[in-house]
Amino acid sequence: MNKMFQNIQKNLKSNYEKLVIDLKSRSFPESALIIGTSLIVGIGAGLGAVVFKTLVDSAQKFTFEDVGSWLNMIAPWHLVIIPMIGGLITGPIIYRFAREAKGHGVPEVMEAVALRGGKIRPQVGLVKAVASAICIGTGGSVGSEGPIAQIGSALGSSIGQVFKLSEERTKTLVACGAAGGIAAIFNAPIAGAIFAMEVILNRINTVYFGAVVISAVAADAVAHMFIGNNRAFLIPQYKMESPWELLLYALLAIIAAFTSVGFSRILYWSEDLFEKINMSEWLKPALGGLLLGLLGLVSYKTTMGIPRVFGVGYETITPALFGEMAAHVTLLLFLLKLLATLFTLGSGNSGGIFAPSLFMGSMLGASFGKWTSAVFPNIAAGSGAYALVGMAAFFSGATHAPMTAILILFEMTNNYQLILPLMLTTVLSTFISRILSKDSIYTLKLTRRGIQLSDTVDIDVMQGVNVEEVMTRDFDFVTLDMSLKDLDDLFVKNHKHGYPVVSAEQNLVGVVTVTDLDQARQTGALKGKIVADIATTQGLMVTYPDEPMWKALYRMGAHNIGRLPVLEKEGSRKIIGVVRRHDIIKAYDHAITKKARMQHRVETLKLGKLDDAGFINLNIPANSRVIGKRVSEIKLPGHCVIVSLRRGRRLQVVDGYTILKKGDRLTIFAEEACVENVEKSLVEPSDLQQYTGQPNARHQIITIPAGAVSVGKMIKDLNFPYDSILVSIHRGNDIIIPHGDTILQTEDEVEIFGMEDDLITAEKIITG
Repeated sequence: MNKMFQNIQKNLKSNYEKLVIDLKSRSFPESALIIGTSLIVGIGAGLGAVVFKTLVDSAQKFTFEDVGSWLNMIAPWHLVIIPMIGGLITGPIIYRFAREAKGHGVPEVMEAVALRGGKIRPQVGLVKAVASAICIGTGGSVGSEGPIAQIGSALGSSIGQVFKLSEERTKTLVACGAAGGIAAIFNAPIAGAIFAMEVILNRINTVYFGAVVISAVAADAVAHMFIGNNRAFLIPQYKMESPWELLLYALLAIIAAFTSVGFSRILYWSEDLFEKINMSEWLKPALGGLLLGLLGLVSYKTTMGIPRVFGVGYETITPALFGEMAAHVTLLLFLLKLLATLFTLGSGNSGGIFAPSLFMGSMLGASFGKWTSAVFPNIAAGSGAYALVGMAAFFSGATHAPMTAILILFEMTNNYQLILPLMLTTVLSTFISRILSKDSIYTLKLTRRGIQLSDTVDIDVMQGVNVEEVMTRDFDFVTLDMSLKDLDDLFVKNHKHGYPVVSAEQNLVGVVTVTDLDQARQTGALKGKIVADIATTQGLMVTYPDEPMWKALYRMGAHNIGRLPVLEKEGSRKIIGVVRRHDIIKAYDHAITKKARMQHRVETLKLGKLDDAGFINLNIPANSRVIGKRVSEIKLPGHCVIVSLRRGRRLQVVDGYTILKKGDRLTIFAEEACVENVEKSLVEPSDLQQYTGQPNARHQIITIPAGAVSVGKMIKDLNFPYDSILVSIHRGNDIIIPHGDTILQTEDEVEIFGMEDDLITAEKIITG
């Protein structure tokens, strides 16, 4: 039986690999690929939202209706027990299977997009769905937007990874997943698309906008089929009573900005507070649940006896929007909801901050509205209008996402009467909150990790390099039983300042430095002593191969140490390498190289879309101003790429570090309109000539016939001559920029540049 299952698994894996290779070998039009993948992600995100909402509703019904009825005999203490049990369940799930599911989730998606090319572990979505559903269902004061954004993003990332799409396309699918999730869970497709652009990608770009809109619409349509077209809130049709009322809304914006920034700061302060508690990490959500339950005992209750600060709280927001709650009640609920959210998220439970932000914003706005109605009865609208505007103002102040705040309130309420005060208050709140704090509630979490995202997403290149990429794997170490005399000789011989102390099983047991040895020498003779007598074995600073390099550098700087042992994984003591200070230079060089490769790839993809483009061939004259300069220092026109450089009989590929010399012959691919600017940048007019064939080098287009041995093979598997370059592949109406993994097909027109003899050899390889 086991053998049969193994054969089935083997066949499935083989068929999957063939499918991936077949799909990669086909040249799909860019528009078809974008529409197809974004549609798949949108449908998946919509189904994910439906499943997630069902999980939340089922968990709430089971805990507060079914289990709650069993616990009636101990009421109201069941309100303490239920959230605590929820924490006992979610804690182990999060810390065992996916720690990225901890907290509100959106920063983790932003980090994946910015630093990991959109790669998110597939299990994150599943763990986030289960943990957040249990958390909300057992009373956790969190929302659905963070979980569903992370669930949808994980789906988009998984599809990108399964089909081995480029990083740029994978990041687009991550944004599509987030847009689809938000659109489906809140019935807000426009806001979902804007959220993905404004928050996840951190930029509004027409290249991505079409894809995220398709996903948002598809997800919302799927959700309509199962959930219906229900609005989150039903409210009266408020309107602005007087233009002077805008001044009151401006004052509300100021209050919302200060309170929302305070909420962001206090939230992470609560995380730090829980971090300091000396207990197992997986138990802390249960502690948070206990505190939440105790808070629920003294909180206002719904008609069903459930504390109003439990769960998402939409059933409490509605009466505030109708102006049915007293000012002191709304103000107290604001404070209670703040504490409830701190207990839930600060302790490490799972859920979003969207719903708590709307709740607190509505309570804040309702309290303010009651005051304005009493002081300015002739110009102020009802308190419900201020509650509605306060929701958007508080959310935008916390997230720095005014467009999302405005649109999602429109779509969730279907009320457009307060457009002017809503826009003014939201934008003003965002503006003031940015002055108070450059970080939103999302980016603050990343900043605390040392990750800085600018408005252009041009982040520090070091943040994209992991320890394993630059660590030293061949390292010296010592053992506990080594004599100090031998250790002294080792320091003198190798001129190093420290060594890891390793056991026979290659486990790290300590660190010993030359300072330790000097101190031992000052206290007495070294004779008869061993490394175990002076080595540091407690409180060791270590790092792990999958950690970003900036974390290792931070530890080295904070503790003023010159090296960090690299352990196999968290929880293991097996040492696999060392990071030293000189590795910093290697890390930076590696990061710059990665960034340059990405930029080169982007420019290459742009070239594939040019219509009026061709090759030009030019010589660098003796009086050229570019002689002695690196290619990276030369400002060439856009849509222009140096394909190759010939120096004597040597043909070489050009990179940014290539230094140009007199007599170099460059082959450039450029638009016709750029030729004159290329001439001005590099050579005199007399040296420029169209590339129509030269005595030694030329380009040739070779059509692959049916039955050729090259059909179905990757370019890297074909032994092309060293002095030849595959420039492009014409496949139907598409132009493909070739790389090592490109698979050749029948009727492909392969454009090759090289020497006469090499082109003959290349033609035999392609057509033979």
